[in-house]
Amino acid sequence: MARRLTQGERLVVASHNTGKLAEIAELLAPLGMEAVSAGELGLAEPDEPAPDFVGNARIKALAAATASGLPALADDSGFCLAALGGAPGVLSARWAGPGRDFGVAMARVNTELGDTADRRAWFVSVLCLAWPDGHTETFMGREPGQAVWPPRGGNGFGYDAMFVPTGASKTFGEMAAAEKNAQNHRSRAFAQLLASCFG
Repeated sequence: MARRLTQGERLVVASHNTGKLAEIAELLAPLGMEAVSAGELGLAEPDEPAPDFVGNARIKALAAATASGLPALADDSGFCLAALGGAPGVLSARWAGPGRDFGVAMARVNTELGDTADRRAWFVSVLCLAWPDGHTETFMGREPGQAVWPPRGGNGFGYDAMFVPTGASKTFGEMAAAEKNAQNHRSRAFAQLLASCFG
């Protein structure tokens, strides 16, 4: 049986990514949790050497829970393309370089895709909830769609402006936050976490 959190409990969001923090804060808002970011607590960003999203989410969540003495929620997510064998995947942030310039990252995706007709793409989000004693709960969400070029829209973050989810006509970058959060990979993972660990 999954370990549960109680309303009003303090929770560390183990991220320094402002876009990701805003999205997670919006998802947590109705739950009455007192969310504090790893950055606010002065926690260092751990290395993420795992070869998959689950491993990296667990590393981040456990590092924040251990350092803070509080439960911690981490997300490891990425943009994946069928024609690139799932790349950039776990390396999604690294494709943006040290300056985290996702304009550069999106241009690299487009260059590597070349003239292939296969534009199938998906976002993956793994949420890991960790406690200071080392216990973890992990949940995965996936959002399928297509990569488009040129990027469209100034909302969202990361690769949002070049991704159109299946059944939609707008990119995540063209959607308002509420519209994106109603159907994206992170909200899918969060719905599983909610059902398992809250209440």
